Amino acid sequence: MPLYSAVCPLPVNRIKNRLFDADARDYIRRVEAADGQPLESQVRGAINSFVIGCKADGIWTAIKASCIMAGARTLSGALIPLAGTAPTNNGFVSGDYDRKTGLIGNGTSKNLNANRNNTDDPQDNKHISAYCTTGNTRDTTRQLIATVTANNTGACSLFTSTTAFSGRISYGLAPAGIVASGLINGFQGASRNNSLSVDAYFNNSNNSVSNVSATQISSVTFIFSNGASTFFSNARISFYSIGTSINLSLLNSRTTTLMNTFSSVIP
Repeated sequence: MPLYSAVCPLPVNRIKNRLFDADARDYIRRVEAADGQPLESQVRGAINSFVIGCKADGIWTAIKASCIMAGARTLSGALIPLAGTAPTNNGFVSGDYDRKTGLIGNGTSKNLNANRNNTDDPQDNKHISAYCTTGNTRDTTRQLIATVTANNTGACSLFTSTTAFSGRISYGLAPAGIVASGLINGFQGASRNNSLSVDAYFNNSNNSVSNVSATQISSVTFIFSNGASTFFSNARISFYSIGTSINLSLLNSRTTTLMNTFSSVIP
């Protein structure tokens, strides 16, 4: 499907050669095909700026599996992968999706299977992240993104409990969470680039957590839960990524700008 502005049509070759990054253009075309109609020019531009910005920051190649779960006109479009394999939808319906704010979990049964194994990235070189326009309620432990066996050594998880935030990557002895209260909105992530510590990011702050890594378990990664019958998220998530170690501050900046732009330009 050709890229053109719904407001002011532009020649395809001009968009192709001067305005759009090739990866952004490919992603936009796939989203529009799933949606069955074009995106607004400003939404396209925001996606293009995100991809170009990630490449300029040197973090694009670390994103191995990802969805921008906002911007698209439909849930089908929102589950088109920016990188990697498309997730498997377990229970979400169109009413759960909002173009500006993302996909909301019900806290009891719905999740996405990312179709990426915990062992697809090296033990001491990996990250997971999620952008929450509305964070988990703090009434129980709720996983934003996690391997199936999220509470076993060698697993990965990003979650909140009643008292703390935790970001774990290939962890050995379970580290204590970072004490935090109230809704935790915005970008949240964990990244490991060595065997001795993990960077955990939330509330616009990066925290280094001492933790010796352990041999990874083979386990599928889920968004909105750990794939089990407990710990489901009721957050509204508009972006996730899985991959090799990454600068979480830079990814925060790019995803926050993208979501703020969607909020301002989408009717």
